[in-house]
Amino acid sequence: MAERYYVVREDLLPEGMLKTEQAKELLRRGDAATVHEAAEKVGLSRSAFYKYKDGVYLLEQAARERIATLSLDLEHRSGVLSKVLGALAVNEGNVLTISQSIPLQGMANVVVTIDTSTLNGTLTELLEKLKALDGVKRTTVVGRS
Repeated sequence: MAERYYVVREDLLPEGMLKTEQAKELLRRGDAATVHEAAEKVGLSRSAFYKYKDGVYLLEQAARERIATLSLDLEHRSGVLSKVLGALAVNEGNVLTISQSIPLQGMANVVVTIDTSTLNGTLTELLEKLKALDGVKRTTVVGRS
């Protein structure tokens, strides 16, 4: 199932999500040196911070994000990686880095970091297109910045 994103009014969010964004802001501004310190300052457990940190963003912050790191599990067959890179190019995803593991049991993991600022469509739409390619078994976003 594809990841889905929502815009939710602040007063409807659980306290842990709000405090996670507050802690992230402390870290961005340099008002806290460590996750432990930031979480402590806002009254949040570190486990809650790590649970929400990659999924909670202020709308203004999310709009500035331009880099996404994707993890894909590919069948070890000739041309599969080429199809993935072709799909990224057709959708204007500019590849910044690419790393592939050694194939084991006919599968290889590929991690691709792309610049999404010129992407045709949304990142969710791109993931769906990549998943539809023959030989692509799994696609996930593992990071955004």
